[in-house]
Amino acid sequence: MSAPQTNVETQEKNHRPALGAMKFAVGAALVLFIVFVIWMFAAGDDPEGAETQIDGRTGEVEQAE
Repeated sequence: MSAPQTNVETQEKNHRPALGAMKFAVGAALVLFIVFVIWMFAAGDDPEGAETQIDGRTGEVEQAE
């Protein structure tokens, strides 16, 4: 069963605030996701201050450069 009146232009006009809010929400979520990904790469767990390193093949201790 179809709707009796399907005037798309009028329906789009009536739903413009809701459609705009949905577009804003998707855009805000996208921006937050991009910021989160950049923050995760910037705050990575890099090793700090290792003065010596162990060679995985021989087990010998080597000085870091």
